[in-house]
Amino acid sequence: MYAFGVRVGLETQSAAVTLACVAAGIVLGTCSGLTPGLHVNTLAMLLAAATPVLPGPARGVAVTVLVAGVVHSTLDVVPALALGVPDAAMAPSTLPGHRLVLDGRGREALRLSALGSGAAALLACVLGWPVTLLVRPLAPAVRAHLPLLLAAVVVFLVCTEPTRRRRVGAALAFALAGAFGLVALPLPTTPLLGDGDLLMPAFAGLFGLPVLLTALRGRGPPAQADAAIRASKPTMSLAALAGAAAGAAVSYVAGVSSAVAAVVALAALPRLDDATGDRAFLVATSGVNTSNTIFALFAFVALGEAHTGVVVALDRSAAPLDLPLFVACLLLAAAVGVVLVVVVGERYLVAVTSLPTAWVCAGACVLVALLSVVLAGPVGLAVLAGATLLGFVPPHFGARRVHLMGVLVVPILVA
Repeated sequence: MYAFGVRVGLETQSAAVTLACVAAGIVLGTCSGLTPGLHVNTLAMLLAAATPVLPGPARGVAVTVLVAGVVHSTLDVVPALALGVPDAAMAPSTLPGHRLVLDGRGREALRLSALGSGAAALLACVLGWPVTLLVRPLAPAVRAHLPLLLAAVVVFLVCTEPTRRRRVGAALAFALAGAFGLVALPLPTTPLLGDGDLLMPAFAGLFGLPVLLTALRGRGPPAQADAAIRASKPTMSLAALAGAAAGAAVSYVAGVSSAVAAVVALAALPRLDDATGDRAFLVATSGVNTSNTIFALFAFVALGEAHTGVVVALDRSAAPLDLPLFVACLLLAAAVGVVLVVVVGERYLVAVTSLPTAWVCAGACVLVALLSVVLAGPVGLAVLAGATLLGFVPPHFGARRVHLMGVLVVPILVA
C-alpha cells in the first residue's frame, strides 16, 4: 500500500504476537499488583529464566515483562489502600492512603493514584530519551560519588522529620533496617520457585505485615462515598509532575528507591494542609512508581545499567532492544492500567469492606507467609518475621516508614 508516495507495510503476524504479549503482560501485572505482598519483579525473573522454553521470540517475552511492570506499578496501590500490604515502592502512600479510605474517600484515592500514574507514564514516554541524553554525561560522576549521594539522601530524610522524637526514631529505624539488610539479604535460600527472593519477605515484613497486624484490631474500612476529587487541579498537577520528575531522577541512581523519591518529591512542593497533603502524596507516589518503571528502561538502553528488577529480567532474557516498540507497548499498558486501577480497584474495596476485617487481614498474612516460603524457603519465613518486628519501629516514634529502606541503602554504602 502507498500513502503520499511512501510504501507502508504492516507485519500482521508480528503485530498479533506483540499484542498477545501485551495482553499477557497486562494479566500478569494485574495479578501481581492485586496480590498482597507479591512484587512483579518475582514474576519477571521467572519469565526471564523460562525464556528458552517459552513459545515465541525473546522480544515478545521482553514486551510481556515490561508491560507487567507498568501495569503492576499502577495497580499495587489497590492492596496498599484496602489491606496495607504494598511493595516497597508504595510504602509512603500507605498511611496517607489509609487516612483517605478511613474517611470514606477510597474511590477518590484510586482516581488520584490513576492520575499520578497516567501523567507519569505519558511524561516518561515523551521525555525519556531527551532526559537520558542529558543525564548520560553525568553518569560517571554519579557512579563515582554514589555513596556520598546516598548518604545525603538519608540525612535529608531524617532531618525532614518534624520533631526530635521522630528524627531519633527515623535514625534508629534506618540503622536497624540497614543492619538487618547486611545480615539477612545474603542468606542462602532454598526456594520452591525461582532463584531465591529475600527482598519479597523483607519488604512485606517491613512495610506490610505491621499494618495488617494492627488492622486486626480495627473495624475495617467504612462505606466509601463519592469519587469526586476534592483538591485543586493545579496542586494535583504539580504533585504529578514532581512525582514523575523524582521517579526519573532515581531511575539513573542505584540504591535510591521509588519510596525515597516520593518523600523527596513531596518535600519540593509548597506546604499543604493535611487533607490536601495526603492527596498530593498519593498522586506523587503513584507518579514516582510508574515513572521509575519506564525511565529505568531508558537508563538501561543508554547506560547499560539495570536498576529495577523488571529491567534486570529484561537483561537476562537476552532479547534485542527495540526501544520504539517497547515505548509504544508501555503507553498502551499504562492506559489500560489507569482504567483498571479505577474499575478493578473499586470492586476490590467493596469486596474488602463486605468481609470480616480480621479474616481478611489474617488471610493476607497467611498468603504473604506462604509466598515467602515458596520464593525463599524456610529462611524466607525467618526474614519475614524479623522484618515484621522492625516494621513496628517507625510508627512507634511517629516517623515515616520510608526510613526502613536502609535495608537496601546500607548494603550499597558498605559494598
